[in-house]
Amino acid sequence: MLRVNDIHVYRGQTYVLQGISLEVGHEEIVALIGANGAGKTSMLQTISGLLRPKEGRILYKPHKNATEIDISQLSPEQIVSQGICHCPEGRGIFSQLSVRENLLIGAYLRKEKKEIHKDYRQICEIFPILGERSGQTAGSLSGGEQEMLAVGRALMGRPRLLILDEPSLGLGPIIVENLFKTLRQINAQGVTILLVEQNAVMALDLADRAYVLETGRVTLFGPSKDLARDEKVRSAYLGGA
Repeated sequence: MLRVNDIHVYRGQTYVLQGISLEVGHEEIVALIGANGAGKTSMLQTISGLLRPKEGRILYKPHKNATEIDISQLSPEQIVSQGICHCPEGRGIFSQLSVRENLLIGAYLRKEKKEIHKDYRQICEIFPILGERSGQTAGSLSGGEQEMLAVGRALMGRPRLLILDEPSLGLGPIIVENLFKTLRQINAQGVTILLVEQNAVMALDLADRAYVLETGRVTLFGPSKDLARDEKVRSAYLGGA
């Protein structure tokens, strides 16, 4: 579905992605793990058009039978229209708007009202608390509820590829466990997922494959089960467990 080929990206004068290549298959869950400053968020922002690569290409195929297209120079809005939705670190909810309004913003490029309302109801089935609190301001929700709202808003765009940046950040263990169960369900419905996750144990348990980033480069990649057994990965990211 997605092929990142030798991407080089700068933030100002800082060389943040130094020739990264990676692939995401249709209906896979792929995780990016690594220390703070490794370039994980920059990688996601480059895929979603918030950063532009100086070199390299990002090739995307929304369907298995579709023609591959280069999205590396498209605008974020154009990339969303291709079925790639990004749930950013920090959630980025509109705190003064209601839960319902936040969710509907996720469908801003869509025109079919009946389908939008059908998806709204489905999101409220996936995350019942959002339906119960649809009229509340988003800022009044707990951290876990806000993360559910951010994921729900991204799903309202009907993504083929859902990009998640640190979905467990600041959440308690039980909430994280429930959130990751929901991500499995979303993936089982055919949505491909690419995520950055600080909790490497949870990320490797959830994902089919993973990439390890260090200072803007991919240093290891492979099936998640293999990486979870790798001595270097265990020592650096899994607490030696």
